[in-house]
Amino acid sequence: MTTLPLVFSVTSGKGGVGKTSIAVNLALCLVKAGKHVLLLDADLGLANVDVLLGLTPQKNLFHLFHEEVILSDILFPTPYGFSILPASSGMSKMLTLNTGQKLELLEAMDDLENTIDCMIVDTGAGISDNVLYFNLAAQYRLVVLTPEPTSLTDAYALIKVLKLNHGVEHFKVIVNMAPDVRVAKDMFLRLHLACDHFLSGVSLDFVGSIPRDLAMRKAVVDQLPICHTTPGGPACHALQAISKTIQTWDVPENLDGNIKFFWKKLLFHN
Repeated sequence: MTTLPLVFSVTSGKGGVGKTSIAVNLALCLVKAGKHVLLLDADLGLANVDVLLGLTPQKNLFHLFHEEVILSDILFPTPYGFSILPASSGMSKMLTLNTGQKLELLEAMDDLENTIDCMIVDTGAGISDNVLYFNLAAQYRLVVLTPEPTSLTDAYALIKVLKLNHGVEHFKVIVNMAPDVRVAKDMFLRLHLACDHFLSGVSLDFVGSIPRDLAMRKAVVDQLPICHTTPGGPACHALQAISKTIQTWDVPENLDGNIKFFWKKLLFHN
């Protein structure tokens, strides 16, 4: 039986939807459930996972590609029980990985497969080459949107590109900053109807919604996860529920035609 880490991306078509905060807090929730978690900051040129956590790693993925350090030199443990693979900020060389760099990262990741249970990939926003690449390399794609028309439009655009250009058909969806569950489900339904009408074969799964919570803004300003500062609050309760759902996801045992993290074992298994 092949045992692989669960790998999912947290992604969005639009910036400012709270994607990185969700990724950080899901990492913390999964740790509290007994999982060994790695959070990869895949917004390579505009990294902010370390900023959200108030951390200052000395090395990041830039050093892996340009200074020949090994992945274990970059892994940075956080005070919350999970490790991060930090990226760089303001480095134009990192905005688009070349084919060699993509393969180098996949090769390096294989060394981690026996040390983690779950890897969360916090992508950049939009439909750039890096965003698409990291979504293709994940087993599941968790798309974050908010109750705004632009967020809905951009989430659809991301799904459309992944479907039409790369054959990706299955997506998980979170609605963040929702005033109530009714509004969240209405946003999901609108996205579902658009995909159903224009993108034959696309399947969307509503994973949950996260309510507007003033404590979330304070946690971001304080550079702390809300599930650490306000574990009893509504946003944290929603994130905990989503993390429980994530723990029910099966790890796929075969490739779907796209390159994957930990691909060697999948190829050997098949």
